[in-house]
Amino acid sequence: MKYFSLGTLILPAAFVASNVHAELFNRIASFPVAANLPAEHIEKESSAEIISATADGNTLVYSDSPFESIGLVDISNPSAPKPAGSIKLDGEPTAVVVAGTIAYAAINTSADYIDTSGKLVAIDIETASIVDECALDGQPDSIAINATGDRLAVAIENERDEDLNDGVIPQLPAGNVLLLNVASTVIDCESIVAIDVSNRSSLAPTDPEPEFVDFNIDNQLVVSLQENNHFVVIDSTSNTVTASIDAGFVSLENVDVREERALTFDGVQANRAREPDAVQWLDANRFVSANEGDYEGGSRGFTIFNTKGEVLYESNLDFEYRVAMAGHYPERRSGNKGVEPEGLEVATFGDDTYIFVLAERSSVIGVYKDTGAEPEFVQLLPTALGPESAIAIASRNLLAVANEVDLIEDGGVRSYVTLYELGASRADYPMLVSSMVDGKPIGWGALSGLAADTEKPGILYAINDSFYAMQPRIFTIDTNETPARIINALDVTRGGASAQLMDLEGIVADGEGGFWLASEGRPERLIPHAIYHVSGDGEIEQQIPFPKSLLAVEKRFASEGITLIDGTLWISIQRSWDDDPENHVKLVSYNIEEKSWGAVQYPLEPASSGWHGLSEITASGDYVYIVERDNQIGVNAKHKKLYRVAISELTPAEIGTDLPVVRKEMVRDFMPDLLSTNGYVLDKIEGFAIDVDGKAFAVTDNDGVDDSNGETLFLRLGEIASQL
Repeated sequence: MKYFSLGTLILPAAFVASNVHAELFNRIASFPVAANLPAEHIEKESSAEIISATADGNTLVYSDSPFESIGLVDISNPSAPKPAGSIKLDGEPTAVVVAGTIAYAAINTSADYIDTSGKLVAIDIETASIVDECALDGQPDSIAINATGDRLAVAIENERDEDLNDGVIPQLPAGNVLLLNVASTVIDCESIVAIDVSNRSSLAPTDPEPEFVDFNIDNQLVVSLQENNHFVVIDSTSNTVTASIDAGFVSLENVDVREERALTFDGVQANRAREPDAVQWLDANRFVSANEGDYEGGSRGFTIFNTKGEVLYESNLDFEYRVAMAGHYPERRSGNKGVEPEGLEVATFGDDTYIFVLAERSSVIGVYKDTGAEPEFVQLLPTALGPESAIAIASRNLLAVANEVDLIEDGGVRSYVTLYELGASRADYPMLVSSMVDGKPIGWGALSGLAADTEKPGILYAINDSFYAMQPRIFTIDTNETPARIINALDVTRGGASAQLMDLEGIVADGEGGFWLASEGRPERLIPHAIYHVSGDGEIEQQIPFPKSLLAVEKRFASEGITLIDGTLWISIQRSWDDDPENHVKLVSYNIEEKSWGAVQYPLEPASSGWHGLSEITASGDYVYIVERDNQIGVNAKHKKLYRVAISELTPAEIGTDLPVVRKEMVRDFMPDLLSTNGYVLDKIEGFAIDVDGKAFAVTDNDGVDDSNGETLFLRLGEIASQL
C-alpha cells in the first residue's frame, strides 16, 4: 500500500485520496429502538446497550436497561430491520449474549452499592419466555460465552459509588469473576465458581472491578479491571488465573486537554493510565483493549497485548486524530477522555480479521485490519449517539452496533441500532475531512455557513458557529477531492487576537479576497446582531451593527445567512421577530455604499410541530436560493427544503413600514438526501453554496458533537438549474 506522510502521522493513500479500498463497510440501515416499545410506553426512555445475535444471524438481541427488557430486531432483510418486540425482565439488564436461540442476560438487582445482588436468566427467543434463572452474589456487568456454547463467564463488578470519596476506590464489596456451565435452556447454578482476582493490581488491589470478559478459542478468559488499570487471564478449564497484566501508561503530545470551546491539539498528557474498558481476543495469544479511561486515565486509543503482558501495538493518537479530521472530536470531553474508545468487536470476514473501535463520545467507529503486527486503518463509520457495543455477523457480511443514548427527555434523537454491510468498493462516509498541518489535524465542527469562491471551481468557504466561541474560523474546502477536504483554517481576528463575542452563521466572499460575515446576536451572551467585513488574512476590518429599527423588534434567532448582490448584502433572519406576520420572516438588506438598511418579507410554510425557519441564503444567476427547515430530528423531521426567489423580487422597503412579500419557488426537497445515508435524519442543513461552475453543495451542522452524533453530511447536489 502506498502511504502519504502528513507531519508525524502516516496516513494510507486511500484515506488521503479517495476513500477507496478493496472492500469497505457502509451503513445500510438504522433501527429506532423505541419502535420496540408498546404504544403506551413510546415516550419512555429506552436504550440499546449490549447487543448479540442468534446463530442464524437473522435476529439481533440487545439489553435495554432503562426499560428493563431485552429487545429483538428482525434483520432477515438487514436493509429493512423490523421490530420483533421486547421481553420484560425483573430488574436492570447489564448485558446479554446469545447461543443458538437462547439469550443469557445478566440482571442487576442490587439495593445499593453495598447490598449488591443480581441474577442470570436464560430466555428462549422463539417463545419470548424466561426458561431458567440463577442467583448471583453481586452486581453483574458484562458476560461472555465460549465458542462451544457451554461455558459462561460473568464479570461481577460491584461498581463504585462515583459520588463517594470523589469516586476513588477501594470501595467494598470487591468484585470477582464467575464461571459456570450452561446447556441450552439449562443454567447449571451448582457449577458456579467464583474466581478471586483481588491483589493482582497495584491500584486498589483489594477492590477489583471486573469490567469486560471475553473467551478465546482455547477457553481462556481475558478480563479487564478498568478502575484498577489491569487485566487478568483465566483458564476456564482449570478455573485458575494464568496471567496478571498491568495495563500500563501512555504519554501523549499534541493532544487537546482543555475544554475552552476551541480545537487546539497543543497539550501534553504524561503517563496517562490506559484504564481499559472493552477487551477482545485477536487470537489465542493476543488481545486488544479500548482504553476509555475512568477516574484517573484514558489514553484515547487502543492497545494490542500478548498473554505475556507485552505491548505489541499502541495506537497513541492515530485514532483520535482520524476522528478529529472527520469532524467528530468532542471538544467538551477534552479535559477528560477525548474521543473515549469504549467498545470493541473483533471478527473475521473471509480472510481478514477486523478490529472495530467504538468511540462513545464521538459516535464513530474506527475500522482497522489485523495484520499480525501494526493494524492497518481501513475506514471510519458513522453511527447514532453513544455507540456502546457491536456484534459482527460475518456469515452475512454484517456488523450491528447498539447506540445507548436516548435523548427523549430533551426532545433530541433517540437510541438506535445501526447496521453495516461489507462489500462496497467506496466508503459513503466521511463526506468531508480535514488535512494535517504541522503534524496536527485541522479541528472542525459546527459548520454554520457556506460560500463559493468567486473564481475557483469547487473551492468553498465555511464558518463555525459560537460552539467554538474562542476560535471563530473560516475554512477553505476543496470539493475537487472525494471526500471533500478542508485544506486551510483561517482564524477570524480582532486586533491580531482571536475574535470573540461572535456567533458566525453566514459567509460570502467579497470578490476581492476578503469576506462578509453575519453574526447571530445572543443578547444574553453580549453577542451583538451584526455583520462584519474581514480581510483575506482574517482580520475584522469593519463591524456594522444592526440598526435600532431592527434591534427594537429583535429576538435571539437572527442572522443565518448572508449573500452579496450588486453591492448590497442580503441577510436571512432565521425566525419571526416581534413585528413579523405569522409564518413570515425577514430578508434584511444593507447597501454597502449608501450604508442604508431595508427588508422584505419571506413566507414560511406553516409548521406542524416545532418551528420552521431559514438557514441560508445564496445568490446565483437571477435568483437567491434559500434553505428553509424545521427544527426536528430523526423520525420527527419533515421539512428540509430549498427554495428560490427571483432577485427582481428583492426590492427592500424601509424597516418599520409595510414590507413587500416575495414569491418563492421550491427547488429541492432535502429529505431524500438526508435519508439516503441510512442514518437518522439530521436536524440542521446550515450551509448552501453554488460554485462558479454552477454546482451546488449543502452541509449540515453537527453542533460541535455535543448531544449530537457528530455526523456532518456534505451533499453534492449537481447543477441546481438543471433540476427545475
